Amino acid sequence: MSSKDQSVLMCTFGKEVHEGLTSFPKYLSSKYFYDEVGDKLFQKIMELPEYYLTNAEYDIFKLHKTNILKSFDPSKKGFDLIELGAGDGKKTKVLLKELLKENYDVTYHPIDISKHAVDGLVENLSLEIPELQVKGQIGEYFEVLDRLKHISSRKKVIMVLGSNIGNLLHPRAIQFLKKLNAVMNADDEVFIGFDQKKHPQKVLDAYNDQTGVTAAFNKNVLTRINKELGGHFDVDAFIHWEVYDPESGTAKSYLVSKKKQTVDIDCLELQVHFEAWESIHTEISQKYDDDTVKWLAKESGFVITNDFTDENEYYKNYVFKKSE
Repeated sequence: MSSKDQSVLMCTFGKEVHEGLTSFPKYLSSKYFYDEVGDKLFQKIMELPEYYLTNAEYDIFKLHKTNILKSFDPSKKGFDLIELGAGDGKKTKVLLKELLKENYDVTYHPIDISKHAVDGLVENLSLEIPELQVKGQIGEYFEVLDRLKHISSRKKVIMVLGSNIGNLLHPRAIQFLKKLNAVMNADDEVFIGFDQKKHPQKVLDAYNDQTGVTAAFNKNVLTRINKELGGHFDVDAFIHWEVYDPESGTAKSYLVSKKKQTVDIDCLELQVHFEAWESIHTEISQKYDDDTVKWLAKESGFVITNDFTDENEYYKNYVFKKSE
């Protein structure tokens, strides 16, 4: 990443932190959980027994990889596989290895906000699957969408895994999907994961593990403010709190101040005042059913052409195409 790109990301971080911590109620974006430390914490989360999402989607790939690839490229004409929020690529590697085994002509474009994650994945793939064509890109979803038109003239399959769409409330999810639709050609597809509604306790446990890894992951946004923006947060003065509404299917994460306090952020020339038990909203994790996904697709100019689920039906991957 160039120094100019780093400056832009730092400026964006500072601007959004200032905006979120001067709002009422206060909020911070979950995208800022991720840096080198945050990436490692999320890797730990994905290995937790409570965090069923990763294993459920991995099982879908293992169970249905042949049919998934046939839905992408039935005539084996070749395509670009673009993954938004690629992370460590553990699940995707199942498909990538099958693609090469079955002689599909594919170039893989992993995209992530985390430079550390993209660089690590590209390096790992060069060792593990050296014959694969990989072109990693760093950036936020909405910044990268405009680039997708120019990657190539081939068919594009855009993957949004890990139920990352669930970090957006429905109006923003529709906005995101509409933007995605706008940069797609008629034969392009979206392969997208939606975590399904299930027992409320199962959902709560996934975002509030007993070992405290998820709490540390949420608190990493405060650590980043301290490190990158000259903040003076006492991280231990906040608790992580999770709630889930089974009616709306929305899980919400908060950091809650245990006391009345004032926090200086030097680079922003900002003092942030907290009352005792005042919260910072940090993340939503939306859960879905088929009717909700169909509605989101229709509102965004898509139709669902296929779906795949795991043995427990905890999770589903849907294939979207542009509607006529």
